[in-house]
Order: sequence, then C-alpha cells, then structure tokens
Amino acid sequence: MKFKNITPADYHDLVRFFDGQKYRLCTYSLTSILAWSNQMYQPYGAIDGQTLFIFIKFTRHEERNHLILPVSPGKEFAPEELNYFAARQGIDKYCFVPESYIQYYGRERVEEHFEIADHEGFSDYVYRKEDLAELEGSKYSKKRNLIHQFDRSYFNRGRVAIGPITVENAQECVDFLEKWCEEQNCEADMEDDFACEKQAAKNTLENIGMLHVRGILARIDGEISAIGIGSHLTDGMGVLHFEKAFSNIKGLYQFFDRECARRLFESYQYINKENDMNIPGLIHSKKSYFPAMIVKAYRLILR
Repeated sequence: MKFKNITPADYHDLVRFFDGQKYRLCTYSLTSILAWSNQMYQPYGAIDGQTLFIFIKFTRHEERNHLILPVSPGKEFAPEELNYFAARQGIDKYCFVPESYIQYYGRERVEEHFEIADHEGFSDYVYRKEDLAELEGSKYSKKRNLIHQFDRSYFNRGRVAIGPITVENAQECVDFLEKWCEEQNCEADMEDDFACEKQAAKNTLENIGMLHVRGILARIDGEISAIGIGSHLTDGMGVLHFEKAFSNIKGLYQFFDRECARRLFESYQYINKENDMNIPGLIHSKKSYFPAMIVKAYRLILR
C-alpha cells in the first residue's frame, strides 16, 4: 500500500470516509488532520476500498511517526487487524486511540497485540453545548461576571460586531492571528505546541474555501479581536478547533466563547474543545468550564 501526502486540496475526495465516523477524539476530524500539517508534521493517506489509512510522519523526530485508527464508514478494525497492517507497513504504533476502542474489544484482547500506554496531554475535553451557551448556575458565576463587565465596556456601547469568517475576510483573520501570536510569544520555539497550533489555524484560514468548517469573528471598534473555527466530529458532537482572543480585553474571551457555542454548534448536543497538550494554562482554562466528559486517548505500541 502506497501512502501519499494529503493536503486541504484533498478534502472533498477524502471526506466520504468520515461519514458516520464515531470516534470522539478531535484527531478524527478530517479538518484537523489536514490543517496541522507543517514543516515538522506531515499527514499521509492511503485508500484501500472503503477505508482510509492515515500515517503521520515527523521530519525531525522519526520516533514520533504513527498511524491513527483507520477511518471507514460502518467498519472497525479488530486489534489483530491493526497489528497486521502496522507490521506490514513497518510502523510501530497507533496514537490517538480513544478509550472506547479498548473498551469495545476488551483490554485483554488488545494487549495480546499491543502495549497500551496513556497518550498524556491528548485526551479531549467535551462539554454540553447548553452549558457553554447559557453559563447557568453558580459554578459559572465568575464567567458571567466577566461577560457583564465586557458588555458594559464594549457590547452595550455598540463597539462589538460578530460575523462569519469567509473567504473574503480570511486574510484579515490571518493578520489578527499574527498579532495574537506576538502577544502570546507563541513562536519562541517553532516546534512548540503553540507555534504548531498557530500554523494549523493559519492553514485552516488560508484554505477555508476547501474545508467544511464554520467560523465567526468579533470586531471591537472595527478591528478583529477574536476568531473561532469549528466543524463536525460525530453525530451530536462538533469540535471547536481554534478559539483565539486578545487577552488584554477583559471579559472578551468569556463573551466570545459563549458566542461560539451559540452560533457554531446550534444543532449539536456536545462540543469537543480538544486537548490541553499538558500546558498548565490550558489545563486550568479547560477545567474552569466544567467538562461533561474527558475522552481519554491512548497509544497502542506493537508487541
């Protein structure tokens, strides 16, 4: 089987494999697979009948090369099939394996073929859409207070405008992303997770006409000050891939996060807000919104 590099231009040819896919990790969004491509990380795909196999190649750290679970409408591959395929390709592991896969086949059966290891930092935080859209109850009182402060200073004074991200304003959003990155010093290390995420967001914006995503932006006094981009993950669950806002505007993030929940995920029950990459600030932020569930991720290493 021959793998080839896949890019956003391949989206429409590959999206059929994700029809009805049920894994709740954000990795199994085709947008995510394609957008995270950069100089260090490259996705490759191979098609066999009705199945798409995905191989992730790292140019500088070959020990991190891995497969993810094959994507195929209505089909799941048993542990022995996964082992056989990986061994034939000379690849020693699968990453981003959801806990549900191990539960379905049973840990004992999986361990006959793989060593199971936690994929630390890459379990996903999933929230009820209604919780994020309404922020009801005492546990969200601090969030509501920050939104009230933002409303008094900005929204109630007519200084805020919310609108869709489109092909026409995508470059303006990229310019915002550059300013946000300067504020966060996110490119101090080009292999750092923040730098890679910034590149993934830029890739998405620059190819927004090819990818089936929805995005909104917030302008304050006419200047883009926040962006959010989401897409479909499973029946009942969307994924919020990117959410960036200037941190020096008090209450903006909390206000904009609520708007993303309300405007991007109307037809979903749950919102996957991806993982924390073991970054302390992200861990604190994601926990502060009280996830309904954590979707654990594992690595399966060939025995």
